[in-house]
Amino acid sequence: MLFYSKRYINTISLIISIIIFISLNNICNFTKTLDFNNLSLHNYFFSKVEKIENKISSIVRKTKEENKIQENNSATKNSENSNIINLTKEKNKFEWKIEIPSINLIAPIEEGTSKDIMNKSVGHFEDTAKTEGNVGLAAHNRGYPVNYFADLKKLKEGDEIRYKYKDFQKTYYVKKMEIIRDTEWSYLEETEENMLTLITCVENEPSYRRCVQAVEK
Repeated sequence: MLFYSKRYINTISLIISIIIFISLNNICNFTKTLDFNNLSLHNYFFSKVEKIENKISSIVRKTKEENKIQENNSATKNSENSNIINLTKEKNKFEWKIEIPSINLIAPIEEGTSKDIMNKSVGHFEDTAKTEGNVGLAAHNRGYPVNYFADLKKLKEGDEIRYKYKDFQKTYYVKKMEIIRDTEWSYLEETEENMLTLITCVENEPSYRRCVQAVEK
């Protein structure tokens, strides 16, 4: 059986304590280092995330600004196109029109006799002449947004009618006023004589039309 001196035991205890102290100190330092590294990784990660978020926000903001610019440009272009169309329409009113002084009529003329056309203008029968020959025109006389031929029935033989199509201008005088069937199209046939044929409805007579013809004097 071995017996150790007190000094020996104290020396061994001191060595063990030192070893334990050093070990604990290393463990603490390692933990601190690990925490620091973890903190560094955490900060690095969130720094990258923040940069990505800022970049995405910048892209979104730039896209919104570009879209707004495009919308403004589109709105400006549409406004310009609308102004051009309106100016063209105003110009056309003066380029193609009919005037009948005796019934105080000045009206624009447009191609066609559809509802849309005749709700805003005097319509031109597409198969008839625009200048030389027989120019056929039609318009409403009541119950519509515009009723340019409302007073056509008041015309008398010899009344003056002025017609303008671009550079073509002529003055005609009323020669004939008749009530015709709505199926009677002979009055719109081509003629060698320069004339205007104006047609509108007859009140309460859906199967008939009022026809006025004027000839160049």
